[in-house]
Amino acid sequence: MKTVIKNIFTTLLLLSVSGTFAQIIKGHVNNTENSPLESANIIINGTTLNTTTDLNGNFSIDLQGKLPVTLLIQYTGYKQERILIQSLPESSLNILLTEDNQLAEVVISSRRRIEKAQNVPIPISVVSGKQAEQAGAFNVNRIKELIPSVQLYSSNPRNTGINIRSLGSPFGLTNDGIDPGVGFYVDGVYYARPAATTLDFIDVSQIEVLRGPQGTLFGKNTTAGAFNITTRKPSFTPGATIEVSYGNYNYLQAKASITGGLSKKIAGRISFSGTQRDGLIDNVATGRATNTLNNQGIRGQLLYTPSENTNVLLAADITTQRPDGYAQVIAGVAPTQRAAYRQFDAIIADLGYQLPSNNAFDRKIDHDTPWRSNQDLGGASLTVDSKIGLGTLTSTTAWRFWNWDPSNDRDFTGLQVLAKSQNPSRQTQFTQEIRYSGEISSQLKGTAGVFLMDQTSKTNGTEESGNAQWRFSQSTTSEKWKTPGLFEGYGIKTNASIHGVSAAVFGQLDWEITEDLHVLPGLRYNYDKKDADYDRKTYGGLQTNDPELIALQKLVYSDQNFAKNTDATDFSGNLTLSYKATDQINAYATYAKSYKPVGVNVAGLPTLNGAPILELAVIKPEKVNHYEAGVKSSPFNNAILNVTFFNTNITDYQTNVQAAELGVNRGYLANADKVRVRGAELDASFVINEHFSFNGAATYTDGKYIKFINAPLPLEETGAAVSFKDVSGTSLPGVSKWAGSLGGEYTTAAKLFGNLGKFFVGIDSYARSEFSSSPSASKYLIVPGYAIFNGRFGFRAAEGLSINFWARNILNKDYYEQLLPAGGNAGHYAGVLGDQRTYGITLKYSL
Repeated sequence: MKTVIKNIFTTLLLLSVSGTFAQIIKGHVNNTENSPLESANIIINGTTLNTTTDLNGNFSIDLQGKLPVTLLIQYTGYKQERILIQSLPESSLNILLTEDNQLAEVVISSRRRIEKAQNVPIPISVVSGKQAEQAGAFNVNRIKELIPSVQLYSSNPRNTGINIRSLGSPFGLTNDGIDPGVGFYVDGVYYARPAATTLDFIDVSQIEVLRGPQGTLFGKNTTAGAFNITTRKPSFTPGATIEVSYGNYNYLQAKASITGGLSKKIAGRISFSGTQRDGLIDNVATGRATNTLNNQGIRGQLLYTPSENTNVLLAADITTQRPDGYAQVIAGVAPTQRAAYRQFDAIIADLGYQLPSNNAFDRKIDHDTPWRSNQDLGGASLTVDSKIGLGTLTSTTAWRFWNWDPSNDRDFTGLQVLAKSQNPSRQTQFTQEIRYSGEISSQLKGTAGVFLMDQTSKTNGTEESGNAQWRFSQSTTSEKWKTPGLFEGYGIKTNASIHGVSAAVFGQLDWEITEDLHVLPGLRYNYDKKDADYDRKTYGGLQTNDPELIALQKLVYSDQNFAKNTDATDFSGNLTLSYKATDQINAYATYAKSYKPVGVNVAGLPTLNGAPILELAVIKPEKVNHYEAGVKSSPFNNAILNVTFFNTNITDYQTNVQAAELGVNRGYLANADKVRVRGAELDASFVINEHFSFNGAATYTDGKYIKFINAPLPLEETGAAVSFKDVSGTSLPGVSKWAGSLGGEYTTAAKLFGNLGKFFVGIDSYARSEFSSSPSASKYLIVPGYAIFNGRFGFRAAEGLSINFWARNILNKDYYEQLLPAGGNAGHYAGVLGDQRTYGITLKYSL
């Protein structure tokens, strides 16, 4: 850490050296009422050189040979201005400062041009990098507390799903065989792995969350929405920020970023983030806390500007995570319909075992298999933007990788049921997008592009039984189950791979029929191809020729092998009408036909008479019909109130099924016939005066299976005479009827160590109602609703030192983020626990 800070300051010094002769700049500072501002601070960025304005708002400052420079103009209660001076101006500068107690006009780039969010006929939420930092939202899991339409479920990085309006990824364990329905883009580069959403943000400028299908705007098809994340770009003006946070549980996070010109046409930026924290769950078997944080990431960028019309950006990043696992705690036991001797309590009694606690929120485990959740991911991209005619041609070429090295205790106990459960994976992807956006005529704007992605995912897994496996798998009263060593060391080695190709042509127009009435048609053609190979072989255990013993072993694990190749094409599109009734009211309505590509199963298939059910290997594409209407309004000055109503109908919904068979490693994918999600959203923000501001969001979501007649059995019905259940009319998993966030902040002008800034006190809250945590609703796997409160206070400055004291989950609320049954469905289930109360301090210094 000390070396990083030293290097930052050394580089800053080198970037700042430019000359030694005196150069004077004069200027005048006024407010919007054309009144002079006395005692405004004028600072040369990156130096200690500064002055103040006189009674008439005039100033002069000696640059001391430093060109180019950036002037910072600061005055209490007004927005800071930054002015780049590349050469001495011929006349005095006239500078206008505007008050900062006004609601900021948020601009976005999701439609490939810079425009105000309130003018865009898409339901979109925007979180600035500063907002995310102030709220402690350093990854997507924290962003969901600011945008209640977003849901993220993660039992570990691999098993992560991100949904918008409860759609996007099947709830539960991840299967590589399908594509996510929520696009995740960083600086225009598509991240195919959901695990990317668990990473710490590095030098983020803005996060835009678009809701609803967006396949005509983005290269990869998205049925539920998209995250469009932009990072801070290199600047020719030298600058740097250093941030350090410390909190309870030995939480330590350090961030640093430095930027500056390397030549007249090349600028660079390098950013670093590192996070560590002790574990939040005690493993009484090892005497060590688990579920730690141990993340490091670095991102570098080079900006080349060969001409006024062309920018070339080369970026590369790498992130490593080495936490001590993502252990889950047993949350309860459901009585199943299996025989009495197959109930969990009877099983552990026979084995002389007792859980370390019957209360999950004691946060105690005794897991005997080490938890390991190591992942590395990163990549490089080259983006070229060139102004041609009335638009911009953009080419984004990228390569990315993801390596996953896990170890899990899938029985959630201190018994050796599963001695090993690990499925290391490696995924690589290449993407190429070429897009043109601009004006076609005075009344017609548009975006058109082509997209290609080639990705390969390979898994080499091992699952191995321990000495308690016989009792958990025992399905008859035969004494042969007790044969010594029958299952100990008996397991499966799996080699699974998927090679996928996705190609698309897409485009959208914005036709201005009148100044207030716009029609926006969009169209997309997509081709998807997937080649899957799955091979699983048993090994170990008692070597015997006894056919009865061999049959018992095969009831637990059996060999399985299949290969499937599939492809599909699809036309999709949307049509939006937008009408700006007044300057304060913008109404819109959208119909979209979308789809999620064909899928394949590569985590094992259920068996029938000992053979895999091969018709389950291919998963049909989802077909989506989406309707939406909304109003974006500014009912009074410094206020925004947006309302959206939506209805989404899906045919062949791709869902995740947790199988009772242990050999189906992470569940398998299936199609539900029909699903419907409908609801309403409200977004509001307003500034009362220069001191008080508030923001809030709420969403009502009604998600149901309209028809799903071959759903898996709920946990408590395991062992019933039938294998499937009709769950038509029941709720989708992961769907809370109600979710919302509410926050407010008080600020007042202050001065700290000579720096002008603001003292602030803020509080944020997030709440959601109960939801099902199982593909087929189980009364034991209902996550209760909860509400959490976060707070902060401190001093914030644009330049110099900022201090932030913060606390999360102030009331120390006990809550689950997810519930999931143990492998084999013996009746016990575990919980992913929300963090208990955490608190700390963040120091940030900006130059």
